[in-house]
Amino acid sequence: MGILYVARSAKLCRWASDVGLGKHVPKPLAAAGWAGETDWTIARKQAVEGLGEEEALARLGRKEKLVEPNLYPKLKGATGVFRLASNRVESHMIVTRALAGQSDRVEIKLKPTDFADYLIHNTLR
Repeated sequence: MGILYVARSAKLCRWASDVGLGKHVPKPLAAAGWAGETDWTIARKQAVEGLGEEEALARLGRKEKLVEPNLYPKLKGATGVFRLASNRVESHMIVTRALAGQSDRVEIKLKPTDFADYLIHNTLR
């Protein structure tokens, strides 16, 4: 049994925002020092059966835009970096709440765990 991780780095998010990638760029597998940053934190993790890293990245790549690591020297050939649009995460939350019968018109303030839940949901689909 494998474990699917979604991690984020505040420093990498600031850098990504500066270069035009947006500030939400989680990486499914965190490693100390990846992309030159050491402040990685695990936003969410979930145990999965029969799902390897390559298959997980391929599934998520069908739904979200994969960042080309060769275009950004800071990424140094790393895989698994996705550019996420906050409006897609927000729409996902609204639909999920509506299907669960909790559709109240409350303003949604997105947190890193919301992005992690979105990534895990789309990877397991």
